Amino acid sequence: MRGLDYYNRTVFEWVTTRLGAQGTICAGGRFDGLIGQIGGKPAPACGFAMGVERLLALLQEDGMQQPPAAPDVYLVHQGEAADALASVTAESLRDAGLKVLLHCGGGGFKAQMKKADGSGATCAVIIGDDEAAADTATLKPLRNGGEQQCVGVAELPQRIRELIK
Repeated sequence: MRGLDYYNRTVFEWVTTRLGAQGTICAGGRFDGLIGQIGGKPAPACGFAMGVERLLALLQEDGMQQPPAAPDVYLVHQGEAADALASVTAESLRDAGLKVLLHCGGGGFKAQMKKADGSGATCAVIIGDDEAAADTATLKPLRNGGEQQCVGVAELPQRIRELIK
């Protein structure tokens, strides 16, 4: 563990021999004097760090299967106005409790739709500059058939929930 000089009272480290040299899973403790040492007002503090990948490796070794991580929605977008609306729309859909994957990295609509299909999402929300100007999006079912439809952005959460059922 690094930084033992600033820890006080309680220090811990969870280790395993099952991961070779990278055996620390989680470590931390109290460091009441650290804030004062770096020029701040003295305050009690504690913290820890955990290697999530290491924890997952141990769980997989024990036979735990990871649940599928398919999103409800894959958000496809292209164009300057569309990019801005896509970010706002993704957040509002997440706020509504939906699992949303917002496409990053550019590419045309065709390439993005291939990624949308490969993601396992139930539907794609497509936003271009024309849709952004009208505050709408195209909702396209990806799994259970159905017609794509133009939907107002405010109506998306309800329409998507109807598709997921």
